[in-house]
Amino acid sequence: MKKIFNNTQVAFALKSDTELDRAYFLFKMIDNQPLVRIGTAVTNFALKANLPVEGLIRATVFDHFCGGVNEVDCLSVVDKMFTKGVSSVLDYSVEGKEEEDQFDAALDMTLKTIEFAKERLAIPFAVFKPTGFGRFELYEKLGEKQTLTPEEQAEWSRVVARFDLVCKDAHSKNVALLIDGEESWMQDAADDLVTEMMRKYNKEKPIVFNTLQMYRWDRLDYLKKLQEQAKKEGFLIGMKLVRGAYMEKEIARAEEKGYPSPICASKEATDENYDAAVRYMVDHLDAMSVFAGTHNEESTYTLMELMEDKGIKTNDDRIWFGQLYGMSDNISYNLAENGYNVAKYLPFGPVKDVMPYLIRRAEENTSVAGQTSRELSMIKAERNRRKGK
Repeated sequence: MKKIFNNTQVAFALKSDTELDRAYFLFKMIDNQPLVRIGTAVTNFALKANLPVEGLIRATVFDHFCGGVNEVDCLSVVDKMFTKGVSSVLDYSVEGKEEEDQFDAALDMTLKTIEFAKERLAIPFAVFKPTGFGRFELYEKLGEKQTLTPEEQAEWSRVVARFDLVCKDAHSKNVALLIDGEESWMQDAADDLVTEMMRKYNKEKPIVFNTLQMYRWDRLDYLKKLQEQAKKEGFLIGMKLVRGAYMEKEIARAEEKGYPSPICASKEATDENYDAAVRYMVDHLDAMSVFAGTHNEESTYTLMELMEDKGIKTNDDRIWFGQLYGMSDNISYNLAENGYNVAKYLPFGPVKDVMPYLIRRAEENTSVAGQTSRELSMIKAERNRRKGK
């Protein structure tokens, strides 16, 4: 297969020289692990102390990785990317909230993004996190098969009602809905609830998508079992495949509590697991739709080759590729240029509330071997190309 991801002219067509310089500066900083740790601590302190740093954050890291402070703010970015065939997934990235009114606010925002998606070709998916709609501890308790108190039972009923409301709304408006994956010790309860929603709303086509984090060695078996269930009960599967975002936390908890780590033994094993899940889904495309969320070039080529081998059109709407805004533009824009379905996750929210997401992004970039240096080498190549070197 022709290698396409080194075309920096396509990758950075939308970036001005100034934006390219900013991206270079940012990834240079992220490449320095001690700097990320210090920067994170200083930023957290400055925000908690209400120091006037929001403007600085907004002009640097926020604008690079986020679409704006609210959904309307994002539209100019959405429209700009769509001129190059890259779609958007508006992601309300406010994390770690624990109160009922905050869950209701996240619900309202998700309904708003579904309405946005219904009206715009450039926004093919809506998205939410399970813990955006309910307390982490509640999912955890249910996953561990503990008995809920009457108060907790009432609280869980409200979580189920929020899930049902957004899935029903997405179904009625024909908007595909991605539900993110989180830590393994709360995921069982979320999985059961998402499966219930698939059973209800994925009769004609996959509207509800769950997420499989393929750094977990048990996820391919989970997918196969789900496929058996779906066949038996007559519903279709929507699945976003990612490698995963909580590795250090997962390994540390397993060690601390003395259970086997849920994470694959090596990076290679994770890569194999991811590609095996992609192959399995493409083999069952009559009953599944896949959203391949990956910044890994090899995995992306693997899926492209599978499509070619099976005579699947590049724009078959059962297969989408996804990356995060501000990262791997060489993959996203070159895929779009070659006719594939591709969408960028576009985080938004108040600067202060989105900081946990941005910090996770920076930490992830430092921990994923080669990710930041790859970003830097692509930016460097484009800067040189523009200078005529």
